[in-house]
Amino acid sequence: MPADTADPAPAARRRICFLFIAQPHQVLHSLPIALAMAKGWPAYAVEIAATSPSQLNYIADLCARLGAPMPPSRLLGPGWLRAIRPRGESIPLKAPMLAANAAALAGYDAIVTPERTTALLRSLGVHKPLLIYTQHGAGDRGGPFEPRLRRFDLVMASGPKLYRRIVEGGLTEPENCAIVGYPKFDIVDALPPRNPAVFPRKRPTVLYNPHFDPALSSWPGQGLAVLRAFANDGRYNLIFAPHVRLFDGGHGDRASLERFQDAPNLHIDLGSQAMIDMTYTRQADVYLGDVSSQIYEFLHPPRPCAFINAHGVAWQGDEDYRAWRYGPVVERAEQVLEAIDASRAGHARHYRAEQQAGLAETFDLQARPSSERAAEAIVRRLER
Repeated sequence: MPADTADPAPAARRRICFLFIAQPHQVLHSLPIALAMAKGWPAYAVEIAATSPSQLNYIADLCARLGAPMPPSRLLGPGWLRAIRPRGESIPLKAPMLAANAAALAGYDAIVTPERTTALLRSLGVHKPLLIYTQHGAGDRGGPFEPRLRRFDLVMASGPKLYRRIVEGGLTEPENCAIVGYPKFDIVDALPPRNPAVFPRKRPTVLYNPHFDPALSSWPGQGLAVLRAFANDGRYNLIFAPHVRLFDGGHGDRASLERFQDAPNLHIDLGSQAMIDMTYTRQADVYLGDVSSQIYEFLHPPRPCAFINAHGVAWQGDEDYRAWRYGPVVERAEQVLEAIDASRAGHARHYRAEQQAGLAETFDLQARPSSERAAEAIVRRLER
């Protein structure tokens, strides 16, 4: 056969790395995209890379529970650097691990990540792969809307609220921001449910979910007083399941919680998978928090909630505190039980419509799974 009529060699599959360098709570936001892409777009080679064995173990456990094959995975090194964990955190240092693996990561066609530190790769000379940011929540806090987003070639948004803040804020071009829904809902719905917290008496259950940032969180100044109020009142069961980073690495004082271990109406969880897979947001009847994006996971569907403004913020009209329109807002722990009562009594009349409007802005949910929409957005961006 003449050389010029020979069959062309098959094109090499493009390699897509789903990178995990943060705590396991972020896994649920991008792993479902990886699994959807591996299943529906076989022309792309999906791989997983992580900086900690615990991340890979969690991913393997999720895949086993889903009955899905785990994509090829790699544990990033070197081992001595993996072992350096400030204050005993559950993950290695992000920036040094990125620097140590920059050359290996440079070989991919795209790097998909649920966190923003990966933008550092551009400063480390990694230019070939597209950088794709999936987000890891759909809250209102202003911190995630920041300049590092400009370094990503594709930024995903769960709905029009995030899209508007990202694009109108000049953080990316409109064509580089894709509304994809909320892939975490896909994987949570597909997983077999876990056993929720068990209480000896059936009472309305409140989830207290403070944020980790001390400048925004209700925990440092009000948290222990909140637990005391519920323990002493006894009308409610309380699940204390804060943002996973609050106690990761010893940032929070675990010893201060020992006095509540025997309270029959308190369930304290500082690090289990139930904290991050919506077990508690689905079990609770009422949400109590400050600025965590988990409020939106709880409000799917709408239910009573209340908030603690522990720092005296002038929040009315501030988009960073939009969720505080969804229930009573108080400033002191001794007001919390009254706020919980008011949220339940006035939910239908005062808050449900506002919650429904906020959910419609936050989540663009369609019949087609969000994880498939996100995978397709990656393919479209790669093919441009």
